[in-house]
Amino acid sequence: MASSNDNKQANADINALLQNENSDDIKSRLNLSIIIPVRNEKENIPLLYQEITAIVSKLGLTYEIIYINDGSTDGTTKELNSLEKFDTHVVIIEFKKNYGQTAALSAGFRFCRGERIITMDGDLQNDPADIPMLLAKLDEGYDLVNGWRKDRHDDFLTRRIPSIVANRIINKLIEGTGVQINDYGCSLKAYSRDIIKNIKLYGEMHRFIPVFAAWLGGRIVEVPVNHRPRIHGKTKYNLSRISTVLLDLLVVRFFSDFLTRPIQFFGKIAGNIFLLGTLATLLLSVLKIFTGLDISWGMLTLIMTLTGLGSFQIVVIGLIGEMQIRSYFEMSQQDTYVIRRVSER
Repeated sequence: MASSNDNKQANADINALLQNENSDDIKSRLNLSIIIPVRNEKENIPLLYQEITAIVSKLGLTYEIIYINDGSTDGTTKELNSLEKFDTHVVIIEFKKNYGQTAALSAGFRFCRGERIITMDGDLQNDPADIPMLLAKLDEGYDLVNGWRKDRHDDFLTRRIPSIVANRIINKLIEGTGVQINDYGCSLKAYSRDIIKNIKLYGEMHRFIPVFAAWLGGRIVEVPVNHRPRIHGKTKYNLSRISTVLLDLLVVRFFSDFLTRPIQFFGKIAGNIFLLGTLATLLLSVLKIFTGLDISWGMLTLIMTLTGLGSFQIVVIGLIGEMQIRSYFEMSQQDTYVIRRVSER
């Protein structure tokens, strides 16, 4: 794990680099940035690079391909270094350890110079041939184009069913935002620079970018994209991520509706807990009276009181912690990752 001094030095180097870039920001702008988080994808790196280059080189655009090396432990680093030496369009951001996709995308958004931005996975399942179509949608005036893996080539039980359930839950909980999307988890997206530079990411929030964009007044559209089977490497996703996504969704819901009036949010939780506790107490009381259930009134009252208070305290502590960490990162301009190096430009 990186030491405090390492973190300070890395962040100082990053800020110095950004100051140099911002001094001539407009002149250094490009037409397109393609951001690709990768971790242990050594077989896919050269193949994906060839496909992207073949497509983008025909568009007549100035561009960069930004690879975020998210703590790879195989030969990914060697492959990326070879591409960097071979092609000046390639930019490498190398993390000191694995920080996750949200941190990787956040770093890519921070360093990119493109007026339009494409994000995609590094496992070859997203098809670079869809890039011109996504850019054409941005040209129609949209701020965010979300890919929809309509014909998805993933394991049905461990990947597709959880995704379907999660997408429906998300749409239900955020229906007040006006955003309803079929595939929040698709990494293949296109953004205008103005919208993405105003979105702060942390946790596992990258899948909720369309929601954040809607809050900023962005125009959002979803389009079907090609999805291919994984040929090389192993998937980084499993069922254990579902709970993390749902907890982050709770935070999104909180910030969307109750950030300026949290007493109503906590009041609803407290009310529901009180209602459930009351119903449970009444049920057990009936059972005690009519069936002779062996439980004292004092114990019954104590159990329900402790259960209600404990549940309420856990939720409150979690949400207060989320509010504090959000304030910390946004007010202090601190990052949720530490970078080992960034390609020279």
